[in-house]
Amino acid sequence: MLLLILLFIVVPVAEIYVIIQVGEAIGALWTIALLVADSILGSMLMRSQGRSAWRRFNQAIAAGRPPAREAFDGALVIVGGAFLLAPGFITDVLGASLLAPPTRALWRRVVVRRVLGRPRGGRRPGPPADVEGTAHEIQSDPPRLP
Repeated sequence: MLLLILLFIVVPVAEIYVIIQVGEAIGALWTIALLVADSILGSMLMRSQGRSAWRRFNQAIAAGRPPAREAFDGALVIVGGAFLLAPGFITDVLGASLLAPPTRALWRRVVVRRVLGRPRGGRRPGPPADVEGTAHEIQSDPPRLP
């Protein structure tokens, strides 16, 4: 709920505030021109970084290794591109940080740590090693409906 409030209320209000402040500083036409220019440059950056991520994805597949990092980078490029295409300076800064390879690596680490948690004692989070499971037989033919 809090995330939705942030995304749909706080971010747009902050964007409008920043756009007004920039407009007062440099003028309305220059502000609009700047927003259009950064959307165009953002789409060009998204295209080049997307191609690069796709190329690394294919190289990982060809090398026979799982392309987890490459797939995640591709997802970050898509999200960054969406932020750059949205009008506003705050989302443009966030989008550019997701598209630039050095800052994208930082974002990747942050997201992975938040999702997976921090490893403790060299182990990844998961069930304890001494827990035993229970097997259940599954019928091969499901019952038919009348």
